[in-house]
Amino acid sequence: MSESDEGARVRELSHFIGGSTVAGKSGRFGDVFNPALGSVATRVPLAGVDEVAAAVAAAKAAFPAWSEVAPIKRARVMFKFKQLLDEHHDELAELITKEHGKVFSDAQGEVMRGIEIVEFACGIPNLLKTDFTDQIGGGIDNWNLRQPLGVVAGITPFNFPMMVPCWMFPIAIACGNTFVLKPSERDPSASIRLAELLKEAGLPDGVFNVVHGDKVAVDALLEHPDVEALSFVGSTPIAQYIHNEGTKHGKRVQALGGAKNHLVVMPDADLDQAVDALIGAAYGSAGERCMAISVAVAVGHIADELIDKLTPRVKALKIKNGMEADAEMGPLVTGAHRAKVSGYIDAGVAAGAKLVVDGRGHKVPGHEEGFFLGGSLFDDVKTDMTIYREEIFGPVLCVVRVPDFASAVELINANEFANGVSCFTSDGGIARAFSRQIQIGMVGINVPIPVPMAWHSFGGWKKSLFGDHHAYGEEGVRFYTRYKSVMQRWPDSIAKGAEFTMPVAK
Repeated sequence: MSESDEGARVRELSHFIGGSTVAGKSGRFGDVFNPALGSVATRVPLAGVDEVAAAVAAAKAAFPAWSEVAPIKRARVMFKFKQLLDEHHDELAELITKEHGKVFSDAQGEVMRGIEIVEFACGIPNLLKTDFTDQIGGGIDNWNLRQPLGVVAGITPFNFPMMVPCWMFPIAIACGNTFVLKPSERDPSASIRLAELLKEAGLPDGVFNVVHGDKVAVDALLEHPDVEALSFVGSTPIAQYIHNEGTKHGKRVQALGGAKNHLVVMPDADLDQAVDALIGAAYGSAGERCMAISVAVAVGHIADELIDKLTPRVKALKIKNGMEADAEMGPLVTGAHRAKVSGYIDAGVAAGAKLVVDGRGHKVPGHEEGFFLGGSLFDDVKTDMTIYREEIFGPVLCVVRVPDFASAVELINANEFANGVSCFTSDGGIARAFSRQIQIGMVGINVPIPVPMAWHSFGGWKKSLFGDHHAYGEEGVRFYTRYKSVMQRWPDSIAKGAEFTMPVAK
């Protein structure tokens, strides 16, 4: 079947509730596009309140038995799931590319980063080990437990339809919780495939559920009394809303918001390495990453040379259907999002920034209806411009010029976002000072996209994170469990008579 024939056939997705696919009942549907073709490939049901309630009910019914399963047995399900993900690695990557648009090699990388979180969750017996203190005094021993919360939910964005859900559910499930996932309605197919593979791995019915939807489904999860905790990744305004509404309804909330990530290029940096890093980090995945570098901070005399080296590289980007082997950048996820990013480029020009490379109007032969946008490069960007202040989430790189290192640090620390940052330098003293002085959650030194590995944790500061816990790693284990302290002694060690003073160690 040709790609055009495949694009003309529209399939209809289902929810996954209680271990089975369930057709949508609300009567509302959303269109899922093949962004390389610009055509509708899938219809996704948009859940109503009753469908969300059914998923939560399935998760609640499964919780008592699953929470009592030994951690080693929960880990064995994760081991089997990891094996299945390895076997279906490229299938999942293809689903992502055809609905998101990112190039296939990038989608393969996303799948691998998701698998790494599953590998981390396989170690849950060790991660749930706690502390014991013998004889704290008076025949009393003290120890602590970490116990699951109950039904927990995740709301995930379009830009990483497999990796970001995997930041959440493998750890939550391994800790003994049951889970309801509300994936992005823009590229939802990978989530259903994950549910099917979890079932094949031996996960009991109801432990993992998927409901598609829009704000109706989100609000239903926020308001449902049986949802104990909720994780979210997306834009800052929505993250603030999720955190405010979730906590108002008594839930534990972890809401990761937007970003405006800077890469500082010091005069002593290896400029070719810095340019390579900027091209990949700014234009990879068409800039639709919360860790994308959207601002290059050129320090001192390096600015002109940086622009000279960046310009031909941006113009030469291989922008194609993401399934083509040599593609470096694919389309944006929807036509509406492309129009939004183009509007930011218009605003940059109107504000007086110098548009060195203009990606508007870019067409890909054979895919003229696709949602493609060329790479754009701005110079002389000022901090009061919209293109600097707001998250563009597209293939647009802004260059800001500063006179020295101190000015670069001051500029970055003044930004309301604090997700990721990088500094390219050959000076160890500068690297150390940058790491210590910068007020950002994730820092790279000669690393453009410092996404922590699975056994560390992901998250920003300021308006890039709402809540007390970062995602995955040991922070994830803490988020998905309750801490309990137990003190115990036995009758033969208890002195006779009431005690009216504050207990102290004896």
